[in-house]
Parts: sequence; C-alpha cells; structure tokens
Amino acid sequence: MFTSRHLSQTTARPPPCTDASLAPMSASPLPGLRAADSPPKSAERPLGELPLTVLVGVTGVGKSTALAALQATDAALKVLPDRREVTDAVMIWPQAGGPVRDREERFRLTALYRQAHPGGMAQALGSLLADTGQWGEAPVFDGLRGEDEVRYAAEHFPRWRFVALGAPDPVRVRRLLGRGDRFDQIQADGAEDLRAALGGLTGSAEVFTAADLDALAGLVSEGHRAEDILAKTKIVVSERRNYDPGAAEAVLRTLPSERALILDTVQFSPEQVGAAVRAWATQP
Repeated sequence: MFTSRHLSQTTARPPPCTDASLAPMSASPLPGLRAADSPPKSAERPLGELPLTVLVGVTGVGKSTALAALQATDAALKVLPDRREVTDAVMIWPQAGGPVRDREERFRLTALYRQAHPGGMAQALGSLLADTGQWGEAPVFDGLRGEDEVRYAAEHFPRWRFVALGAPDPVRVRRLLGRGDRFDQIQADGAEDLRAALGGLTGSAEVFTAADLDALAGLVSEGHRAEDILAKTKIVVSERRNYDPGAAEAVLRTLPSERALILDTVQFSPEQVGAAVRAWATQP
C-alpha cells in the first residue's frame, strides 16, 4: 500500500506572485507561453493560478515513470515544456545569447539567475501566461528541484500539487549511465585513474562516502567506460551542489496529502510508483 509522507498541518501562504519582470522571455520561444508584459488574452491564464501538477526531483530519480502514470490517468492531459526548455528560454538564452549544452555551465548560469530570483524555476514558471486552449486548465510540469523552488511554489501558488521522487545519489549515477540521454553531457577529464578522479571531484566528499566512490569506480567491471562514470558522477555532484532533495521533501511534508505525494523510487518498483501516482492523482 502506498501513501504520501506528509504532515497534516498547512502553512499560511502569501498571495500569488505575478510579476512578469521576474521571468523575461528570450529569443528561444515557448509555444503558448509568454511573459505577462501585456494584458492576457481571453484564453490566457497565469500558470501561477492554474491547478498544475508539478513533478519534483533531481536527475535520475524516476520522474519519467511518474509522468507516464499521470498521463495514463487522463489521455487529454497536457504536459508543459519541461524544465530544460523553460530554463533555456528564461535563464540560459538571456545570459549566454544562445544554447548551452554542458551541464556544469548550465548549473552555473541557473545559479546566477537564482541570485536575482530566489524562487528559481517556480518563480519563473508561475509568472508566465499560458494559452489554455493549447495547454488546458490543469497541465503538468516537469519539474522543480530543491528547497527554495519548492517552498516558493508551495507558498505562492496554492493550487499547485506536487509529486516528489527520490533516490540515493549512487543509484542516480547508475541510472544516468543506463539512460543514454544526449542532454547528460559534461566535461570530465582525468578518467585514467578513475577512483582518484572521483575522489578529486569538487564536492564529491559531501555527496558520496568513500565506499560509494569505491563502488562507482567498480562499475568499470560491469562494462561502463571510466570517462562515462566520471561524467555522470560529476553531474550528480554538480546538481547536489545546487539542490538539496531532502530539504525539498521536508517542505512538501508540511502540506496536506492531497497536495503532495512523496515516493522513494528505490523502495518501490516502477510499476508500484506508477500505481501510487495514479491512485493519488485520481483521489476525490
């Protein structure tokens, strides 16, 4: 049996933020979405006012499984442009003047954006106007990360609901090695002595134990290339430097169960995760 881990208390929430200046759009357009720099048209609504379902989690925790489960509950469900696309349009292009593929550089640019916009992706997304003729009245977004984004969304957008997925960092590295996503690119030098290179990654000691790093280095014996192991580990370390999944989950546990579902995707199989998400999404 699956239940969300939560507390029954609710917290006071300030009015929704709709400051269009917080999410400037760029030369990389998002279809059916725009900054609120002019009055909304008849079919346009601020995303911050719509009952979004928002996936929460860092890379490699199983958000694709949860998204598929949500889509299975409603064939007409609309999925907004994902985090990468919104990040490109709102955060990356305005600073870099074009696309950036390297994830380490993307983390750097998004961190700069958050210095001026503490709500990060939540603040950017919630201020956009959506064409409901294209995106419907209750779309899904993938996704938010970290305490600041989740807290901002929970406090400013009371109609949003959240599905949070979690997995240990070593598991995330293994999943990244297996998924072959062309977006998972990062510059990683020094793979000749893999164990030393893993230990030498800035911040790796704060994310992985020595035993974890030994096990990751041992993945070479399973057929993975040393440079791939180092690159995927660097992605996880870089991401954890910017986002704390545990702190984000702690915020969601303060919400009532109808607003937040939290699942460990190692404890449950993909089929069980899907069943839990479908049951939660269709509850009265």
